[in-house]
Amino acid sequence: MTASRRTPGRRPGGPDTRGEILQAARESFADKGFAATSIRAVARQAEVDAALVHHYFDSKEELFVQAMALPLDPRQVAARILDGPREELGRRIVTVFLGVWESDEGQQRMKAMLRSVVTSDDVARLMREGMTSMILQPVSQLLDVPDALLRVSLIAGHLIGMALTRYVVELEPVASADLSTLVDRMGPAIQSYVSD
Repeated sequence: MTASRRTPGRRPGGPDTRGEILQAARESFADKGFAATSIRAVARQAEVDAALVHHYFDSKEELFVQAMALPLDPRQVAARILDGPREELGRRIVTVFLGVWESDEGQQRMKAMLRSVVTSDDVARLMREGMTSMILQPVSQLLDVPDALLRVSLIAGHLIGMALTRYVVELEPVASADLSTLVDRMGPAIQSYVSD
């Protein structure tokens, strides 16, 4: 009687191997950022061979893009922001933005994206180009003012600062404030960017 031996090489892909790799990648990008995450580390965490990760994803950048699939399609985010009266635009922007961050999955993905953007020029360029075409430009077109893209970019800066403060640095009392309070306080400030 011979003992069964596992053949060397990568683990065969199972029905959810790709999902396990994506989950391991999300956790690594969220904890370490883009630069410090490696294909090998993701493979170890997912308990697969690095070659299997490469089988599903051509590069670390592609793995990042797939792993960071946002909880909402950016085009849907823009549509929700644009749906309503202009005088309530500031509140809608804050409500939609914080809503993306508030789910556990959304927060993990957004943290990973934020940390990776500041550690990789390639990821920053990718996110900048995607967000500009899918969110910033559609919202700026609604404003119909000469410096609309600048105004919307200032809003993005304000929101990114809020995300860092609340979800990454966890500065109190911002970190534990309820959403309605944040919307009430931030909405008018964001509205000031879009008012004539």
